Amino acid sequence: MDDLEQAIVISFETGAVDSALKSQAVTYCQQIKETTSICSICIEKLWFSKLVQVQFWCLQTLQDVLRVRYGSMSVDEQSYVRKSVFSMACLEVIGNENAVRVVEGPPFVKNKLAQVLVTLIYFEYPLIWSSVFVDFMRHLSKGAVVIDMFCRVLNALDDELISLDYPRTSEEISVAARVKDAMRQQCVPQIARAWYDIVSLYRNSDPDLSSTVLDCMRRFVSWIDIGLVANDAFVPLLFELILSDGLSEQVRGAAAGCILAMVSKRMDPQSKLPLLQTLQISRVFGLISGDVDSELVSKVSALLTGYAVEVLECHKRLNSEDTKAVSMDLLNEVLPSVFYVMRNCEVDSTFSIVQFLLGYVSTLKGLPALKEKQLLHITQILEVIRIQICYDPMYRNNLNLLDKIGLEEEDRMSELRKDLFVLLRTVGRVAPEVTQHFIRNSLANAVESSSESNVEEVEAALSLLYSFGESMTEEAMKTGSGCLSELIPMLLTTQFPGHSHRLVSLVYLENITRYMKFIQENSQYIPNVLGAFLDERGLHHQNVHVSRRAGYLFMRVVKLLKSKLVPFIDNILQNLQDTLSQLTTMNFASRELSGTEDGSHIFEAIGIIIGLEDVPAEKQSDYLSLLLTPLCQQIEAGLVQAKAASSEDFPVKIANIQFAIVAINALSKGFSERLVTASRPGIGLMFKQTLDVLLRVLIEFPKVEPLRSKVTSFIHRMVDTLGSAVFPYLPKALEQLLADSEPKEMVGFLVLLNQLICKFNSALRDILEEVYPVVADRIFKVIPSDGLPSRPGAVTEELRELIELQRMLYTFLHVIATHDLSSVFLTPKSRPYLDPMMQLLLNTSCNHKDITVRKACVQIFIKLIKDWCAKPYSEEKVPGFQNFVIEAFATNCCLYSVLDKSFDFSDANTHALFGEIITAQKVMYEKFGNAFLMHIMSKSFPSAQIPQDLAEQYCQKLQGNDIRGLKSYYQSLIENLRLQQNGSHVFR
Repeated sequence: MDDLEQAIVISFETGAVDSALKSQAVTYCQQIKETTSICSICIEKLWFSKLVQVQFWCLQTLQDVLRVRYGSMSVDEQSYVRKSVFSMACLEVIGNENAVRVVEGPPFVKNKLAQVLVTLIYFEYPLIWSSVFVDFMRHLSKGAVVIDMFCRVLNALDDELISLDYPRTSEEISVAARVKDAMRQQCVPQIARAWYDIVSLYRNSDPDLSSTVLDCMRRFVSWIDIGLVANDAFVPLLFELILSDGLSEQVRGAAAGCILAMVSKRMDPQSKLPLLQTLQISRVFGLISGDVDSELVSKVSALLTGYAVEVLECHKRLNSEDTKAVSMDLLNEVLPSVFYVMRNCEVDSTFSIVQFLLGYVSTLKGLPALKEKQLLHITQILEVIRIQICYDPMYRNNLNLLDKIGLEEEDRMSELRKDLFVLLRTVGRVAPEVTQHFIRNSLANAVESSSESNVEEVEAALSLLYSFGESMTEEAMKTGSGCLSELIPMLLTTQFPGHSHRLVSLVYLENITRYMKFIQENSQYIPNVLGAFLDERGLHHQNVHVSRRAGYLFMRVVKLLKSKLVPFIDNILQNLQDTLSQLTTMNFASRELSGTEDGSHIFEAIGIIIGLEDVPAEKQSDYLSLLLTPLCQQIEAGLVQAKAASSEDFPVKIANIQFAIVAINALSKGFSERLVTASRPGIGLMFKQTLDVLLRVLIEFPKVEPLRSKVTSFIHRMVDTLGSAVFPYLPKALEQLLADSEPKEMVGFLVLLNQLICKFNSALRDILEEVYPVVADRIFKVIPSDGLPSRPGAVTEELRELIELQRMLYTFLHVIATHDLSSVFLTPKSRPYLDPMMQLLLNTSCNHKDITVRKACVQIFIKLIKDWCAKPYSEEKVPGFQNFVIEAFATNCCLYSVLDKSFDFSDANTHALFGEIITAQKVMYEKFGNAFLMHIMSKSFPSAQIPQDLAEQYCQKLQGNDIRGLKSYYQSLIENLRLQQNGSHVFR
């Protein structure tokens, strides 16, 4: 080995080689690569070096040099490279018996040689090197080595240039078109003939070569003249190969690939249909019943599905009765085999089962009645869906435990099922009776197998029923149309095998919930429904995922049945006794699930049932006491334990208290205000006592946010449930919630105040007069009077909380103003905050990016003007307020902000804001009279360069009664001013 060869070998080493030595070798190779004589060096090595690393490096280097420097190479150098590389590929003798035959090397070297030839073809064919393909074919008689090389060149041409399976540049697309056009004119017929001759000659003696040639041909079918391959010579040969038992599967599969390429070739449907007819595809139907893992079955399956897709496409695109009949006949012929493939074989990745079947079903939609064969196909489609949605038994335990593997498989199947269920519902609309009968039979078959090994079949049958219900109308569900009146009772009265498995139990309960409309109309099945939820199939299921989901679904069922469940209350509570006891005593650390399925739904369900007026008063009181007492005890005990708990145990104790509050809150949802305050005040007293207990939580742990938010949520609930009876508890509750509250907590506090104001209006005045100054003091310390940026660049968590607080403040001020409570702003304690509030409202009404917030601020101003300003010339209720409104609000908000080009009249929200601004101007005129007119005529309008005559017209409109006319005129005035000033007005 010389230095270069040694360097190349070292650079390719992957084992224990000195990194410095390898780096030195790579550097040396790079230096050689950059010499002017590199092409000669590479070709010399290719002729005489037997080292495959050297051969590969030289070919790679040649390819790189050609790509980068071809245009700057001399004609002689180009010719030298071309002749040398071509000679190597065609086994031409160079007169030296020591010459190495590169084409007899390993596949990766031969493939790289083919790529070098394709790079030359890219630059030189057909203008410089027009005879490359014709010259190459003259050497094919040398045998398998050259034929193999020729196929590698054609395959590389497809990979590197022609195939659109890879992204191409516009230059590559242009070159590919040039190459294909030249080949079509010059040599494609000869190449096709060569394919035929080689396959005929080598089919038995060299199956590997034959399959290589067929695979090469398959690639070219898409762009050559179809007549060169779809003819009386090739088609019989290909089918003969496919059907020859004695041949290798590789050759037979490759032949099937060629037929598929012909079938899939883009053609006019008028030409495609006769081609599909002549193939007599039924000849290969029998081949798919072999070993599903064999290459032949896989290739023939792909052929049949591809053929079916093309026939269906012809049927869609052809309009004549004759062609439609022919295409439907071909489709009917191939469909049974396609269904077999879908059920039993690995389907080709390019074939979408759902899209094909949806396409087929859509052809049946317009038919007046389905024929027997079509009904059979519908049944087979349903069977395909059923098989496709079945889980693999190998994942059974993973799916039951819902470990990482089970979760991944469930997600995968969930995604797969989306389209399959769309297909199911489409089939259900075309043939509803067939679909219902199929589902019924699937359920019946699943039930017949008493073995637990049938879990996947049962789950699939129940999933079909569940999905089918999605497309049913409410009326059809109520009346039990079709065989639904048989299916639902069957669902409710049958003990399905596999009920211990998570998947079966979940879909079973989901089905009952989905078909509740039927059960509402057929109340004789209510005991069956309760049984399903209350026994080991539901809330008492051994799998916690099922029992918690059952709690949520049971709550939904109860909401639908309500009073119909009153006769069953004792039975329900008796069956839930152990569950409730567990939930009220269990340590929170042992709860496996949280969030929407944390067990609180059971309490909500019970609350809905026992909160009905149909329940006798005494019993109702007993039921509620039975539930509230242990929950309150849990809270009281939890408070004691939490105070004494270590830092490790503290979160667990807090979480237990938190759950008890959530449960009480959920329980209370079933009780109406009328029941607890008017008809049964004793119930109201129990909730008041509970509220007392919960307020102790705020006293003991005012800074524990999860507890604070849960107690706040309960106060919200009690406002709706107890009504005005909650008043005595509000001062204490609000005081505790307000103590040391952070901005994030203040948001929740304001939400509660808004609810109280909306519920009690002016009755809340005394409480609000005490609370508002404290709220204002806290907020105006953290929010400047000119507001926070509404669309900041980098938003920190702290700033996000302040922005949310500011937004809630606007809502709070709006609620106070619009509920006749604006006098709250004027109390001696509130007066210090009047000016910052006004400045904030003014700035926001002019500048805020959120138009709806600006509108709310304008509405606050309108209400304050109405409340605080009497008729013109009377004594001011709020000294200075009138001047502020006229000089600041009327000028800045009602004029300058509207003149700004960002005020977009075409936007619906902005148009609504403009309407409020017009209303504000009208109210200011009514309250301030000439004082308002004098200011805008003498100061506001002149500063905005509004002509005197236009200003006078505005005043006339303002003094009239046509508010729509005023709005239209003012908009026109503003738009004309903008045009006149060309957007140069500076916003003030």
